[in-house]
Amino acid sequence: MNITLSDQTLTFDQPVTLQAIAKKAGLDHVLAATVNSRLRELTYVMTKDADVRFLGYDHPDAIRIYESTLRYVIAMAVHRLYPDARITYNYSISRSILAVLDHHGMRLDQGVVQTIMTEVRAIIKADHPVKRRRVPVGEAIKLYQSFGMNDKVDILQYRDEDYVNLYECNRYINYMFGYMLPSTGYLRDFRMFVYHPGFLIQYPRAEFNGEIPKFIDEPTFGQALKEAAQWGRIIKGNTIPLMNEYAKDRLSAVDFVNMCETKHHRQLAELGELIERDMPDTRLIGIAGPSSSGKTTFSNRLRIELMSRGIRPVMVSIDDYYLGREMAPKNPDGSPDLEHVEALDIALFNHDMVALIQGDEVTLPHFNFKTGLRETGRTLSLPADSPIIIEGIHALSGQLTASIPKHQKFNIYISPQTQLHIDDHNPVSITELRLLRRIVRDQKYRNASPIETMKMWASVRRGEFRWIYPAQREANYVFNSELTYEFAVLKKHAVKQLQAIAEDDPYFITANRLLKFLKYFRDIDDDLVPCHSLLREFIGGSCFY
Repeated sequence: MNITLSDQTLTFDQPVTLQAIAKKAGLDHVLAATVNSRLRELTYVMTKDADVRFLGYDHPDAIRIYESTLRYVIAMAVHRLYPDARITYNYSISRSILAVLDHHGMRLDQGVVQTIMTEVRAIIKADHPVKRRRVPVGEAIKLYQSFGMNDKVDILQYRDEDYVNLYECNRYINYMFGYMLPSTGYLRDFRMFVYHPGFLIQYPRAEFNGEIPKFIDEPTFGQALKEAAQWGRIIKGNTIPLMNEYAKDRLSAVDFVNMCETKHHRQLAELGELIERDMPDTRLIGIAGPSSSGKTTFSNRLRIELMSRGIRPVMVSIDDYYLGREMAPKNPDGSPDLEHVEALDIALFNHDMVALIQGDEVTLPHFNFKTGLRETGRTLSLPADSPIIIEGIHALSGQLTASIPKHQKFNIYISPQTQLHIDDHNPVSITELRLLRRIVRDQKYRNASPIETMKMWASVRRGEFRWIYPAQREANYVFNSELTYEFAVLKKHAVKQLQAIAEDDPYFITANRLLKFLKYFRDIDDDLVPCHSLLREFIGGSCFY
């Protein structure tokens, strides 16, 4: 059996694990591997010739496995120390996880967190093997019930298969909806500290080459996440089984959809009041957020909200100020960096915005993305006391609007801030939701396959980390564009396309990860989605277009 690595070929005369192959090849700090382009755990047994690529701390799929194992071990430590406690994980600020403990009968302080950390380190030092088991659903239910994990029992009723995978480690059972490291000793670094109402967990990140990033408190963003968690509890819809209860019949689904849409109405009304309060001082309203946050529909809905208050905003597209591919800054490989702020004509943008605010008539540019050239656009003037709405990844950039005083700007950061869960130990990633939205939108409007969308996603994410996330600290308001019911709508648009991706395709890894949790949702019909909903930006049928 020949195993081809990037720089050598190894021969084995009997089945061998990836873990053993890495050891023979002299490779340290590996966390997972791809075998003929398919993601595998290091415990995977090789039985035939294959191309193998080992993945380390700089690879996002490997870090997901690290993070899943860390959540597993922390839950294991809590179970050992406080058998009656219930731990729930939420994705949180500064690339961290918020763990919340219930039913532990004590005040959660740094002393309790330190006790948990000590137990986690003891488990890591013991280097217990983490073994995958495939068991009948009935046996899994009994095992989960013995550990008090009734939330995991609830989700199994929506599983079609007769068998389930779970992981056992030193007589502890759990499942994190993802692959795991071979043993607890593979965990090398983590941080934990009190952050009300629980404690934050930091872990190595691929975008930091396996280092733990510096913690940066983000109170505005954190408050949005807190409100999202409260919202899930209020409507009793913060887990897949609870959401599926709403989707069991049409009348319940109608209520569910309208509750979620009302949340957006309420946020828009709140925004309208804030902006109205500062009129006429507010002259520029900037709207920024990561890809597939619903910025375009939101901008139109905010415009309508302000019009209902007698405020007549004018919308200006930042995209019209692109300089073109040839004049854009260059990436290290020489390709144009079209997401760089200096890919825009910053001087002209500042000139035009100030001129409009001063009451001048201005002829705006229009960028033709088909020809890649800038053309003459519309001529307009700004009515007295009317604000300008700008939308785009650099809308909150101080550099882009340096000529306008800060007190004349109202900055809005928009992103889906979901606090949804498969079960207590498995939160649904905000990034996965946005990727799913984009997959559905791209195949609807751009005739692009999920593979084409996923090919672009790494570049999109790099741009977000560089330009968008730092700017969120400049926001006066964070708009949560998440609609709790949307997974039940998006599912039918995405599943068939994702299932068509071949197992040997490099993007099967991502497709399979999305399918793993999408399959548990009951469907909600498209016709229940209002025409002005942000969700219509992705599934089609918006009254704004």
